[in-house]
Amino acid sequence: MEPFSAASHHDVLLLVIQIAVLLFAARGLGEVALRLGQPSVIGEILAGIILGPSLLSGFVPLIGDFLVPHTAVQGYLLEVVSLIGAMFLLLITGLETDLTLIRRHARTAIGVSFGGITVTFLSGFLLGQFLPDFLLADNSQRLVFSLFIATAMSISAIPVIAKVLMDLNLMRRDIGQTIIAAGMSDDTIGWIMLSVVAGLASGEAVTVGSVLQTVGSVLAFMVLSFTAGRWLVKRLLDFVQDEVTSEDRLLTLVVILMFAWGAITQALNLEAVLGAFVMGILFGQMPRLPASVHHKLESIALAVFSPIFFAVAGLKVNVLNLLQPQLLVIALVVIFIATFGKIVGTYAGARIIGRRDHWTALSFGAGLNARGAMEIIIATIGLSLGILTQDMFSIIVLMAMSTSLMAPPALRWVLRHVQPEEQELQRLRQEELSEGSLIANIHRVLLPVRRRDQQAAPVQTIEAHLLEKLGRKTALSVTLLNVAPPNERAGGLAYLDYLSKIFGQQKELVKKVVEHSEPVQAVLDEASKDYGLLFLGASEKNGSSEFLFTPIVDALVRLAPCPTIVVHGTQIPAGWQPSRILVPVSGSPATKNAAELGFFLAHGEQDEVSLLHVVTNSTNALNVSVEAEERRLRIGHELVGELRELGESRGVAVDTNVRQGQSPEVVILETAVREKTDLIILGTAVRYGSDRIFLGPRVEHILNNAPCPVVIVNS
Repeated sequence: MEPFSAASHHDVLLLVIQIAVLLFAARGLGEVALRLGQPSVIGEILAGIILGPSLLSGFVPLIGDFLVPHTAVQGYLLEVVSLIGAMFLLLITGLETDLTLIRRHARTAIGVSFGGITVTFLSGFLLGQFLPDFLLADNSQRLVFSLFIATAMSISAIPVIAKVLMDLNLMRRDIGQTIIAAGMSDDTIGWIMLSVVAGLASGEAVTVGSVLQTVGSVLAFMVLSFTAGRWLVKRLLDFVQDEVTSEDRLLTLVVILMFAWGAITQALNLEAVLGAFVMGILFGQMPRLPASVHHKLESIALAVFSPIFFAVAGLKVNVLNLLQPQLLVIALVVIFIATFGKIVGTYAGARIIGRRDHWTALSFGAGLNARGAMEIIIATIGLSLGILTQDMFSIIVLMAMSTSLMAPPALRWVLRHVQPEEQELQRLRQEELSEGSLIANIHRVLLPVRRRDQQAAPVQTIEAHLLEKLGRKTALSVTLLNVAPPNERAGGLAYLDYLSKIFGQQKELVKKVVEHSEPVQAVLDEASKDYGLLFLGASEKNGSSEFLFTPIVDALVRLAPCPTIVVHGTQIPAGWQPSRILVPVSGSPATKNAAELGFFLAHGEQDEVSLLHVVTNSTNALNVSVEAEERRLRIGHELVGELRELGESRGVAVDTNVRQGQSPEVVILETAVREKTDLIILGTAVRYGSDRIFLGPRVEHILNNAPCPVVIVNS
């Protein structure tokens, strides 16, 4: 083994200069593109073309000496940075990929992919048969050359397509998800075909067995990724969240597994970006992954590495080589055939197999026509294998960049004529509402439970009902935590096994026992591990004025590092369901959070959320005018009206009431009795009163006199 040696001082100096200049130019021209109403990816690619041999580096050799790699080592260094950018971009794409949505449109995705691959491959093969001999590196290898051209034209550039969809805010649209699914299918099939063509070019025997082996390795990778890979990701996520205390530990875990999966696909003679994409999908299915990690990854990818990746792609284009009339005409023909084949193929597949309308079918071709850097990689492989001449290499690179630049305006133009379906509009509206919602962004819940006699009925029945309903509308990971005295871990685990029966509806249920002599500190230590909600039960009636609930619950609400929900209520009757939910609202953010919790708990036509705003009656001493009274009532109606629209947009039946009374708590309790309310939800903010939490006398009066369970949402 040769000793490890670093690149030369000069090579490293050039790399640092290249990164600085390319990132500056890409971000700058990306900003210009945005101001002109175009996706930033256009400016980022143009930055590389302008700085590269096509323009500045070609006309000013001094610039080219610094920006364009001239040795293999310089090229490798810049290519590694570019590859990292592509992998980060595909990781983000995977995180944004919705498998449920893709399954819903699987027929369309299959049709688009099949049509795009078939027509583009056939048209590319015919083109390869008729191209002039001087474009072939070996005239005796016309069949291999034609197969290579066909394969190159079949592949789409998922990194470019993903960035275009992000720039146009289409990633979460049905069309965007279908394009990504079809694009990944195209690329996977394309890389399999490329391995076959590469075998032919290198003189290796390509048999049915070797082809099946290549296909089998890809299928095995996918199956293992979504079985053993998913199990591994979940276990590592659990371990890092629970046992590692370093800052940004989850960010590190995601990046490590991204490179690990990229290494696996690279070892299978596929591209590392495929592994990054699959890892993004796996983490996207983990409700325990905090949204903050996603945001940090987006910042790293879209602000730094992605612009460098696209600028490097543009840097590889040399239009000067194609200024000869004959080569220019051939280049235009290649661009036309590639675009024609992809658009016609995807259109036919979407119309015939997917049964989509004209404009929607056309949009798939507009998006998938982009070839980008993936095409450049393929062209480089063809050049190294002796299939392409330098002129044909330049033509394919020009085709790749041209189709990438065409994709954004074409997609934008086509989508003007596409009318989203009502189901899609409703889903997008839900996602928009969830962006600023406390409740919608809770995905990891901690529920501390005290060990009790297993012969008695579980007292967490209310919590189980509420979490089951909450989990129907948002992906939840629920952790049952028992703090056991030292040396009593086995008893705690046995109790959690018993208790988990009533939480069996949860998609992800984690059971954890911690041996600790201080229950409050143990729960707080656990709650600091990226939990979005601390869910507390306070079933006992408190006869002491020293504590609002119990000493432990009071302390946890005061000191919790995350929002808390306290469920206050005794045993509920068999078959209890919170179908009629009463939420008093005052216009504060806290009561809005309470209303949103009610909307998430309501499920089905039988459930209803009643919003109540109480206007306190004025006394003669205040000398409040009639106009002022009417204004207060009008404001109350506007307040509950806005929240009703929010609830109805989530598909919930909402009733609104604005009532007057001397005492809001009395009106609330009277309403709860009259409407036979099953659950009252109160939104509060903790106020301190020594070691006792103080929520106000009105809240405490409701807690002590409510005819049903009460939920306190403390945000």
